[in-house]
This record gives sequence, structure tokens and C-alpha cells, in this order.
Amino acid sequence: MEKVERGLIEPIRDVNLHSSKWDPWRGLNKIQSMLETFFIKKGIVLLMIGFLLGRALILAKLTPFSLPFFASVYLIKKDRAPLALIGLIAGAATISLANAASTFVISFLFLLVFRISQKWLDNEMKALPYFAGIILGIGKLAEAFIFTRQLTLYDAMMTGVQACLAFILTLIFLQSIPMMTINKRRQLLKTEEIVCLIIMLASVLTGTIGWKIYGLSMDHIMSRYLVLVFSFIAGATVGSTVGVVTGLIFSLASVSSFYHMSLLAFSGVLGGLLKEGKKFGVAFGLLIATLLIGMYGEGDGSLKVTVMETAAAIFLFLLTPQSITSRLAKYIPGTSEHTAEQQKYMRKMRDVTAQRVSQFSNVFNALSKSFSQTEVLSDEEESNREMDYFMSNVTEKTCQTCFKKEQCWAKNFSTTYAYLEEIIHEMDQNNGNVPLRLSREWDKQCTRSKKVYDTIGQELTYFQANQKLKKQVQESRKLVAEQLQGVSEVMENFANEIQRERENHYKQEEQIIEALQGFGIHIEQVDIYSLEPGNVDIEMSLPFGGGHGECEKIIAPMLSDILGETIVVKREENDDYSSGNIHAVFRSSKAFMVETGIAHAAKDGGLISGDSFSTIELGAGKFAIAISDGMGNGERAHYESNETLLLLQKILQSGIDEKVAIKSINSILSLRTTDEIFSTLDLAMIDLKNASANFLKIGSTPSFIKRGKKVIKIQASNLPMGILQEFEVDVVSEQLKAGDLLIMMSDGVFEGPKHVENYDLWMKRKILELETEDPQEVADLIMEDVIRSRSGIIDDDMTVTVAKIKHNTPKWASIPVHPIKRRA
Repeated sequence: MEKVERGLIEPIRDVNLHSSKWDPWRGLNKIQSMLETFFIKKGIVLLMIGFLLGRALILAKLTPFSLPFFASVYLIKKDRAPLALIGLIAGAATISLANAASTFVISFLFLLVFRISQKWLDNEMKALPYFAGIILGIGKLAEAFIFTRQLTLYDAMMTGVQACLAFILTLIFLQSIPMMTINKRRQLLKTEEIVCLIIMLASVLTGTIGWKIYGLSMDHIMSRYLVLVFSFIAGATVGSTVGVVTGLIFSLASVSSFYHMSLLAFSGVLGGLLKEGKKFGVAFGLLIATLLIGMYGEGDGSLKVTVMETAAAIFLFLLTPQSITSRLAKYIPGTSEHTAEQQKYMRKMRDVTAQRVSQFSNVFNALSKSFSQTEVLSDEEESNREMDYFMSNVTEKTCQTCFKKEQCWAKNFSTTYAYLEEIIHEMDQNNGNVPLRLSREWDKQCTRSKKVYDTIGQELTYFQANQKLKKQVQESRKLVAEQLQGVSEVMENFANEIQRERENHYKQEEQIIEALQGFGIHIEQVDIYSLEPGNVDIEMSLPFGGGHGECEKIIAPMLSDILGETIVVKREENDDYSSGNIHAVFRSSKAFMVETGIAHAAKDGGLISGDSFSTIELGAGKFAIAISDGMGNGERAHYESNETLLLLQKILQSGIDEKVAIKSINSILSLRTTDEIFSTLDLAMIDLKNASANFLKIGSTPSFIKRGKKVIKIQASNLPMGILQEFEVDVVSEQLKAGDLLIMMSDGVFEGPKHVENYDLWMKRKILELETEDPQEVADLIMEDVIRSRSGIIDDDMTVTVAKIKHNTPKWASIPVHPIKRRA
């Protein structure tokens, strides 16, 4: 900045220009852009291809390439068709002037017929090959008749062959020309498109037959160069395909070149197999193939000439820039460049999706803030403003038409205002009554005191109703703001999860396969999705071993030793009965597990209970236990309690915080019906990583934790759900330990014992007297004791859930795998 301020702009600009002039990458990119503009955008490449196809022959006589090429260019890039025609005529002229004239006449005939027929064609692309084949056949028949004045069976057969070739070549050129003329191509080539491109390139190279430089055939050099390039890019499969197709085209053009197909195919296979050796490996494959094929003789050539042609092709191949081969490899499936390009596209789509989700999160967050915002006024200012509005309404109906208005409000404003304010306050606090002292004083002050009292009473009724409505609106706004904030947080977490790209764990997959196979276990496939501590996710496919539990007994313990943490089998299922494979999913084990027992009974031994219960295993490593008690008994109470738990399960599984979830359910229940149907909720959220628990009790009875000879009571005070539209959820936290018994119950159990004054002491005593720690037995014994205390009569719906906290220890000890380096 100091240099700019001193006026040294020009020297800096000169330095920048000087430095950019010597930037090699910038220069290469500029040259590459200029070449693309010249050859592709201006159509010079079509002129060159047309020249070579114009002089290309099959069986040293047939010329089926010209019309299909011109017809395809005319349909795809009509503005470049004149350049293609000029190239075709120029190429045909190198063979003979008669051939050039024939090419021009047949092309003109096609143009005339096709232009006339276009108005009747529904699909020009499908009709083009038929036009090309028929018009070329007619043209060649006419040409044969003009020169010989008769038509023989041989002429008819050759014409038919050329017409069929023209049909096929038109289909091939329609696939290939867009790949050579359009700068922005698709990121994937189909197999048939690759074959069509190879056939077209080979056909173009046949136009070089007969060209020699220092005794070396150009067609041999360029065909071997073509095989080298594709073998280096795509490996042995594509390389051998290019060799066979190119050799076949050359053998059709010249029977003497038949041996060349063997050389090209063999060099494509060897070069592709030696691809790991980079360019020198592929070149070495061509050299070996040349020596092996050349030893068997090659017609009229010599081994020395063949080796020199191979050396020339290798020289051109080594001079080919890496940028060109890498750019071509992006469009061929199976190459590493294509895979990288696809991953780049997937990452882009992932980032776009995450960005959109994050934007939606920001929208919900902004909406939440908008709903939570209120007018920034102090309580005193708000009270004064409301008093002013209230007094204005009162005076408008009473003082506005009074003859003493000027006396009261102009001369004695403060006194009148103070009296009215005190009257309003007293009537509000005393149900419309005014103290006798104040009434006497106001009667002396006002001639319409009775009317003022009546008006204030009416306005107070409206004011109190408006205040109640205002409070409900504020509470609703607050609830909506909390719900929107919860949705915003869930979407933000989801966006962060999308951003976490699946890592490539090829090395770890190979190590695991090696370790398991070294132990004698055959593994078909291993897919590692995550190696994050505490969140390991591995999937395997392995042969069915007869159902002896190999996954749980051997593979999971070996993975536990390799990864340094306990791994368990999450899921195991048959992959395919015909293949006999099984698919197993391995995940990190949680530090704790929960074993549950449940006992329940309906009122009077009925079938439908108003109580509902649920145990929910959430994906975030949490375990939820919930009991809901609908008001009353029977089908309606069961519906209310069951609906409450279903809503709770759906909202908790979405990732929303439990406090927001409960407030949302309460809002839904309170707004859904006008009937006074309420339900309680007793929810315990247990974190399986550290056994910490959060208890949320909405109108429910206390819960108890039995820890050895000690019983801990968990209690909170909240009204049942659906009564109030807004309430604060009290959360009670407790650290659980292994061996603890968590006992939760509905009011039918807690308040069920007959002739008991203190239900807490009775329940604690019964829990302490329990001699078993089995959750199901505990639930059954508590239910039995309560029913026995009432002489076998069930007066209310009863539900007891018992959860035992246990350390999650695997059945099988980890199996040491010493050659594998464990994760730190």
C-alpha cells in the first residue's frame, strides 16, 4: 500500500508482467486454449479428419467413409459441414480425380434428398443411417454403370457391402463426432461409445496408409501409438480392444496388414499389464510384443523396420504430455482419474446438499429468534402505557361529555388522574369494589361517579380478557420459538454429518482381511465406514459357515484386538441364499447395557389398559424408558397415552432435545381437542456411554433406584400434559451405576396399596425386601404385592417397568493379532 501511495504503480505493473511472462504453467495453458480454439471451435479438426477419411480405402477399392462422415457432421454441426466436405474431396483427390468427383456428387445428392425429405421426418437421427446407406448404394451403382455400361453380380455385391458399411459407419460417426468437436463433454463414456471412438480413429488412420517417412510406415507408427495411449490410460482390457479393432480395420484396408492385428492386440495386452510401470512399462510391453511377433516374419517388411516403427511410436508416446492422457482418462470408466472425478462430483453434491440444509437451519433459527423477540419495555413503562390506554377508554365514555371536563382535566389533572388510577387499582384487586373512604372522596370530586364505576367495571372485564389472551399469545410464541430452534439444531447437526466424508480405509481393509485369512477365515469383502473411537462401523461379507457363530466368537474378538476397543456384532443376515454368503455389521460396543422387565394389568382385569409403556433405543447411544397414563380407563385413555408415546418416540428419534420434545407433545395435546383428556408422562433417558440418566416427570409418580441396601427416590412436580399450554419441564439428573435397579410405575401401582398412609415408605420397604435382581421378577413381585394388598381387586390400570444397569462385557475375550499394528 505504501508503494501505491508513493505513485509507484507503473513499476509494480511492469514487475508483474515480467513475472507472468516467465510462468511456464500459464504459458502452457494459454497455448492449450489457443489450440483448442483453433482446432475444435473453428472446425479445423473436421477438415483434417475429412481429408484422411476421403482417402481411406477398404480392400484397396471401396470408399464407404466419405458420405457417412459428411452426413453425420451435417446433422450434428451444420455450420462445419462445408469444411468437412472440402476435406473429403481433397482427400479423395489424392487417390484420383474421378474419386473426388464421385464424393462430391454423392454428397450433393444426399444433401438434396435429405433436405427435401426433412419435412416428413419425425426423427432425423434415426433416419440418417438409412439415407446414407441407400444414397451411397444408388450412387455407386450409377458410377459402376457409367464407367462400364453394364452391371454385374460382382458390382451389385460390392455396392451392397458399401451400403451396409455406410449404414454402420453413420451410426458410429454419430456417436464419435460429438466427442471430438464439443469442448465440454460428459464426465463418462459408455463402453459402446469408447468402441465407436476407437473404430473412428482407426478409420482415420487408414487414410495414412502409403505414407512413409525415411522408409517407416506412418500407419504402423500411429496405430501403435494409439494402442500405447489407451493401454497406459485404461489398462489391458481397453488396450487389447483398441489393438484388435485397429488391426481389424487396417487388415480390411489392406490384406497385407493382417499380421499387424496380432501385433497390436498382443502389445495392448502386454502394455496394459505393465501399466504399473508407468510410460516405460507400457512402452516395454510394445517392444516385447514387436520382437515376439516380428520373429515369425511379417510379409514384405523386415524385423529391423518393425522395431524402428515401434521405436518411433514409443518416442511419440513419451513426448505426449501427462495432462493430455489424464484429461482423456477422466472420461473412461475404471480409471483412477475417472474415479477421482466422480468423487469430486460427489463431494460437490455433498457440499451443496450440506449448504442447503445449513441454509434451512439458518432460516428456522431466524424464525425462532423472530418469534422469541418481544417489545423491549421495562415493567414500569409497560404498566404506565397500559394505564394510559385504559384511562383513555374510560374518560372517552364518561368525561368527554361532562360539563366539568375543563375543571377536572385542565386545572386539576394530577388529582383527577391519581383518583382514577387508585379506583382502577382497587376495583381490579377487590372484584369491582371500591373502599368507602375512596368512594366518598371521589363522589365529592366527580358528578358522574356511578357511571365512572360502571365504565371501569366493563373496561376491567375487557382488559383482563385481553391480558389473558396476550399471555397465551406470548406463551405460544415462546413455544413455537423453542420448537423452531430445536428443528434448526437438528438440521445443523445433519449438515455437519453430511460434511463428514467417508474416509478411504483401503490399507486397514487389507490388514483386516490379511489377519482374518491368516487365522483361517475366508472373507469375501470388507467395507470400513468409520474407525472413529466409540463409533466404529464395519461391514463384511463371508461364506456361510453352518451357523456356528463365527462372527461373534472369532471375528468380533479379533477386531476388538486390532482396533483397541470392544467390537460387537450389530446385525447378521443372509446376503444371498444362492451364493451362500452372510452379511455382518460390526459396531462399537457401549460401556453399559440395559436389561428391562415389565408388568402391567388393566382395571378389573380388562383387556385394554389406559397405561402405555415403551422402551426406545435411540441412535445416539441413549436408551429411553417411558410410561404414559391416560386420564381415566378404557379405550379413550389408552388412545391418549399410546398417542403420547408414539409422538415422543418419533420426535426423540429425529434428534430433538427431550425437553423440547415434551413441550411439543404438550402443545399438540392441549390444542388437539377441547375435551378435558390429559395424560401423564414418566421418561428416563439413560446414556449408555457413562450411565448418566435424566428423568422428566410430567404429572407422574416418583421413581426409585435400588442400589444395594439403599433406595433413592426420584421425584419432580409438573402438571399432566394437555392442561397448560406452557409449562417448565423439571429435569432431574442422576448418575447410575452398574447393578442399579431403576423402578418406574404408574399411579395405579404407587397409590394402589390399601389402608396405607405413606405410599413412599411402603414402596421403599417393599423394594428393600426384594431378594432378586432380575428385572422381570422384580416387576412381577411389586405388581403382586400391590394386588394382594387390595385382596386381589384391581381398582386402576397398573404398569411397572424395571431396568437393570449392567456393564456391557462381551461373551468372548479378544483374540490377539500380533502382526497388525493397533490403533493408537
